[in-house]
Parts: sequence; C-alpha cells; structure tokens
Amino acid sequence: MSTTFVAALAVLFIGLSKAGFGGGLGMLTTPLCVLAFGPKQAIGILLPLLCAGDAFSLYHYWGKWDRRNLKFLLPGVVIGVVIGVQLIGRFSARELNIAIGLLAVGFVIFQFVKEIIFRAEGAFAPNHWLGVPSGIGAGITSTFAHGAGPVVSLFLIPQQLPKELFVGTTVLIFTWINWIKMPFFCLDQSVLNLPFLLREAMITRVTLRESALFFPLIPIGVWLGVWLNRKFSETLFVRLVYGFTLLTGLELIFQFDLSKWWR
Repeated sequence: MSTTFVAALAVLFIGLSKAGFGGGLGMLTTPLCVLAFGPKQAIGILLPLLCAGDAFSLYHYWGKWDRRNLKFLLPGVVIGVVIGVQLIGRFSARELNIAIGLLAVGFVIFQFVKEIIFRAEGAFAPNHWLGVPSGIGAGITSTFAHGAGPVVSLFLIPQQLPKELFVGTTVLIFTWINWIKMPFFCLDQSVLNLPFLLREAMITRVTLRESALFFPLIPIGVWLGVWLNRKFSETLFVRLVYGFTLLTGLELIFQFDLSKWWR
C-alpha cells in the first residue's frame, strides 16, 4: 500500500469524523499520516486540512453549541499550545512517533473506560478550576498530534449536554484550538526572534502543496459521512476504527513495520 494512499485515507477520515460518523475516527488521522510522511511533516500537512474540515462542520452545526465552554477552556489552550511548541522542538522524530503512538493507544483505552468514569449521577457545571487545566492538556496534545479529543471529551461529557449540542460544542472548541495553533505552526524564530516559537516552522510551502493536493478529500469525506450516518449503523465500524487506531499506535511505538503487510 503506497504512502499516498495511506495519507489519502487519513484525510478522508477527517471529513468522515467531522460529519459525525465513526466515533473517534479523526484520532486515526495523525498516526496514519505519520506513517506516510514522518511526524513533523504530517502535523504540518494536517493542520490546514483540519481547519477546512472545521469550516464544513461549523456550517452544519452553526449556533448549536454551548459557547460558555470557550471561556473556561481557551485560556488554558493558549498556555498548552505554547508549552507544546516548546516541547515538540526538543523531540527527535523517533520520540515524536512514540508520543503520538502513546496518544493513539491512550485514546482507545479512554473509549473503553469513559462510561465507567462518568457513571456518577448529576451534571457537572463547567468552571475555570477544571477548564484551565483541561485547556492546557488539550493544547499540548493537540500540538503534538492533533489529538485533543479525549481531553475535551473529559471536560464536556460530564456536562450531560444533548447529543447535537455536544457535537456542536466540540466542533466550536476544535475550530478555536486549530486556529490558535496556526500562527505557531507557520512562524519560526528566523521570522520573529521570540523564544516561544519553533526553530523551524511546521507549515511551509512544501507542506501547503501537500495539503492542497489532499484538500478535495475533505468535502468528499463530509458528504460520505453524512450519507453513511443515514444508511448504516456505526457499531461495527467504530470497533474496527478503535482496533486499527490501537494497531497504528503500537506500530509507532514499537516499529513492527506493519507496512510490509500491506505490500
């Protein structure tokens, strides 16, 4: 299986997940792209595509969100992104692979234990005491692997929001997180000599060309996700997604060279 096909599949998953199909399908996107391009280039290629996916999702869920969650999470997100940028510049490609792999494996484990965690009765009222630390965690994990989903879910699920409001709020939060990251990924210390910027920008002309190449798959994925939502049950598909996410995460950690199985 070619690296281009793996990357195309990963980008298609962005659209599917933004349309609300496939549970945590979006979490599989970064590990697959890392296998195709390597960690730093993959993260840079994906961010503009994620922003495009957010735009399609915002259109679909416009106004169907709980805006107050932004004031609790965003201050921490900014801090988390700055911390994440500092850390990511100190990691080798191998160390980044391990970090992204651990996030993927942790995501799968979270999916199986979240119901146990949130069994307590009564809705949680969001506040800054939990919102700021959650935002910091979301900012760090999103910087490393575009993987803030579990952290955001930990903050939103206990609020017991109606399903549509929950999805719309998640879309709104991810849109803000991705745009907060954008200047940090585009600029580096050669442009502005600031200590909290990356030594080398992650979004470059090269990565933007790759992003543009895969962009048409975003609206196709969104359309396909809407169609699949109407036609099929997600249960089996979601289990397959979690299984493949686990395998991909383990591949990044232990380097089993799963690619030889695809040939």
